Parts: sequence; C-alpha cells; structure tokens
Amino acid sequence: MNKILIIEDEADLAQVLDDYLKHHHFDTAIVSDGARAMATLEEFQPDLILLDLMLPNKDGLSLCREIRSVSHVPIIMVTAKVEEIDRLLGLELGADDYICKPYSPREVVARVNANLRRVQFDQGSPATEHNALLLDEDAMAATLHGNELNLTAVEFRLLSALSAEPKRVFTRDQLMDRIYRDQRVVNDRTIDSHITKLRKKLTAANAGSEVVRSVYGVGYKFEMPAK
Repeated sequence: MNKILIIEDEADLAQVLDDYLKHHHFDTAIVSDGARAMATLEEFQPDLILLDLMLPNKDGLSLCREIRSVSHVPIIMVTAKVEEIDRLLGLELGADDYICKPYSPREVVARVNANLRRVQFDQGSPATEHNALLLDEDAMAATLHGNELNLTAVEFRLLSALSAEPKRVFTRDQLMDRIYRDQRVVNDRTIDSHITKLRKKLTAANAGSEVVRSVYGVGYKFEMPAK
C-alpha cells in the first residue's frame, strides 16, 4: 500500500483527498501547517507528496526545496496560481508534476498513479526485473518474452497499471481511473472489451498461458509470467 502525504491547509479539501485516496487503497497522512511538514515527512516516510503552494508558516515553494535537499520522493505541487506553473514545470524547485485548482479527486488519483508508475519503471518494475515483460513508457511499446505485443494506447495503459502491482486485484473503477485521464464516463463493458483484447495478445505471446486473470465479481489481476 503506497503512502501519500497530503500537505494542504484547506481542511475540507484535504479531507476529500484523504477519503478518495483511501478509497483507492492508499495510506494517507495530512499536514495543514508548512512548519510541521518536514517532521511528518520523516515520521511517515511517504511514497509521494501532494504539496499545496499556499500554506501557513512555510509556503509550498520553500518546502519543495527543503524536501528535495533530503529526499527524492515524488512531489505533485497543487496550485491555484496559474502564473506559477512555468516555475513548477521548469524543475527549478524539483517538483515532478503539478495540478491546478479546482480539480477533481479522480484527476488527483490518476496523477498520483502515473507518478508512482514512473518511479517504479525508473527503478526497475517487477516486470522488468523478471525480464519477461518489458514496457517502454515513452514509446508506449511492450514485449513479452521478446514478442512485440502491438498494443493500443488504452491496452498499454491497462497493462502498465496491472503489471506495476502483480497479483493485486483491480476493480473496473480503479482501472478506469488509470487509463482515462480525461475523466470520461465509460461503462464496465468498455473496460471488459479492452481487457479481452489485451488478454488475447498476452496469451498468444506467452505460449497460450493466461497473464491477466479474471477474479469473479471483483475485477482483474496480472500474474507475472515465469522467465
């Protein structure tokens, strides 16, 4: 279970984020005062930080610099100040991503998952370590046992989400959050259709053995193929 530190002084907004992230199986902690953030960071040891720009006692820009001096944990800056975006994207602060207020909790979860997947990919995901499934995020290309899979963009995002956490069972809603970043509304049959096509390609590349399995009444999981 990934740990997310929410540094946000708007109590209602922080609680909405906290509830939504917990619903998507994240462990969370909230800090409302910039001056207490570093102590909580050291104690909680998060896998990712949601950092508001405007905070009491110590602002988000100063905190971002301070966090970067001691940690490489991914930081998503949250801002209502559009004029700050260029600075955030310029990496002068060490932030990895940004979200502009107002935003939907679903967008936040999608950004959190995208940044966590990037870190897992950079560090060598379980799939890469097994040398069976290889994903190239930049080219959106995938191979299994050396066989090119020829995936669509949606199929690639599905495979990336599933393989990042082998054997975890994902519900259809959780998969929607990961593959549809424009927050479009789709039904379960759409996800099932994409999964069916993805499974056929994976099974063919894995000598007829299933890689993505259905869990009745729940969703789907990825089981890492052997070398």
